[in-house]
Parts: sequence; C-alpha cells; structure tokens
Amino acid sequence: MRDIAVFTGSAHPALAAEICEHLEVPLQPARVDRFANDCLEVQLQANCRERDVYLVQPLVAPVQEHLVELLLMADAARGASAARITVVMPHFAYARSDKKDAPRISIGGRLVADLLVTAGADRVLTMALHSPQVHGFFAVPVDHLHALRELAQHFRGYDLSRVTVVSPDLGYAKSASAFARLLDVPVAAGAKQRFSDDRVEITSVIGEVADRDVIVLDDEIAKGSTILELLARLREQGARSVRVACTHGLFAAGALDRLAAQPDVAEIVCTNTVPVPHESVTDKLTVLSVAPVLAEAMRRIHNGESVSALFDTA
Repeated sequence: MRDIAVFTGSAHPALAAEICEHLEVPLQPARVDRFANDCLEVQLQANCRERDVYLVQPLVAPVQEHLVELLLMADAARGASAARITVVMPHFAYARSDKKDAPRISIGGRLVADLLVTAGADRVLTMALHSPQVHGFFAVPVDHLHALRELAQHFRGYDLSRVTVVSPDLGYAKSASAFARLLDVPVAAGAKQRFSDDRVEITSVIGEVADRDVIVLDDEIAKGSTILELLARLREQGARSVRVACTHGLFAAGALDRLAAQPDVAEIVCTNTVPVPHESVTDKLTVLSVAPVLAEAMRRIHNGESVSALFDTA
C-alpha cells in the first residue's frame, strides 16, 4: 500500500490538523508565498512521489485566493509524481452556480470543476453540495458526504416528542426528510421564492408547526435572509421554539449576530466544514466536528473500501 501525504492551504488548517489526528498521520508542511506582482506561489514541502496525496481546502472567503491555492497545490503534487491526488473540499462554494438562470452567465460550478481536474485532481471528496447535480460537473470520481448523522446525534440529546424538522424550501426537503427519519419526527417545508442573492419570500410553511419545537435545517447559512424570512412565517403559524441547524456556517455580513438576536431562536448548530467567523461570539452557537467522518472517508479511499457504506443507515 502506497504512503499517504496530507497537505492543506490557508483556508482551514485547523480542520486539516484535526483530520490528521484521526488518521494518525502528520500534516505535511506547505508554503504559500506571494510575488511582488501579487501572484501566488505554493510549494509542497514533503515528498509526494508515488504517494497518495490529499489536499484539504474548503472554498471560503476569500474564495478566489483559496481556489488558486488549491489549483497550485494540485499542480505541484502532479509535477512531483504523486500516485493519486484527492482534493478534500469540505465546502464547494461554486456549487451554488449550478445552472444558467439568466442570459450570458457562466455556470461557475462546472468551470471550477474543470479547473480542478485540469490542475491534476484524480478524485474529489466533498460535503453537502448545494445541488446533487453538481456531481456531474466533475470528470473524476466524487465522494459526496453529508453531516446529517452528526447533526442528528446532537439533537437526540433533546426531548423530541414535539419536534418538527423544517426545510426552508422544497429543494432541500429530501435531505430534511432523511434527517427527520434519523430523529423519527415529522417534516415540513417552506414555500420559497428567491428574487436575488439576499432577497427571498416564503409565503407559508407546508406541514404542522403550530405549538411544535422546530428544527430548521439547511445546507448552508450565508447572509441568513432565508432563515429570517422563515422565522417570520413560523411565528405566524405558532411554532413553540426554534433551533437552527446547517452544515456550512458561513455567517457572512453579520448573519450570526442577526440570528442570535432573535428571541425565539434557542440554538444555532453548524459544523466545522468552514471556519466560523471569530468576530461574533454567542452562547447560542454550537459547532460540531466533521473531521472524524472526513478522516474515515479518506482512510476508506486510501484502502479501496466503500465510502457510501458510511451512510447505509442514513
């Protein structure tokens, strides 16, 4: 069996270090420099020849900087004769650009997928893609993980006798239904229409939420406009309490502060696929680690074992 080598860029080194702890392998050093003309240079400072190389880098702000870092790391590993290069991208920001919904725009998700493959990626490991069809953008195998089990394990510590899981829209209802089955509770969904990146309208909630303890589940929270709109409808329909959960807690533009300031929001739960902004501190926030499941998926990929078997019970 060939050796494993794990590298990370500057996007989320804490997650990469935690993954390596679970794998019981060292996190290999990498150097990221900037030339006088503002171009980036990346050097992988450990041997890659005939090794199974894993590059851990979520695409988080500044997204373009971290994307170029990742492309340069993949190219460096390929040039160093790596046996196989797996991009471990816990958050694929461009997955939201998955369709041509206006004239003369780029389908950015497909373009970035092509760039990663061109740079040398032989395989991609990611989590909670915004749309499942983004799988098809990649010309290499993609292992798509989710954090529903980790989130469900957290909420099993509460009284679930009057809980309903609510998806903000019908597009995420399938994942919300799978999550509700893990908790053995009913599911509901918002009727949402999006007008722009930060303007949405939810006209109603389809399902029983009156006098229920609601867990709002989404794949990511950026500005939080969808969640705030949904909270207004839940109040109108008489929800008893609300907890908010997501996989990717981006919390851009003060979203965490706005959500925490809502008196009926008892808790905000996310995972560490992306670094949580440090400028906002609230005792309502709970961050769960996905390092164990990412590490186990990497181990299975390295050993040629099934990754989908991780979710046979989900």
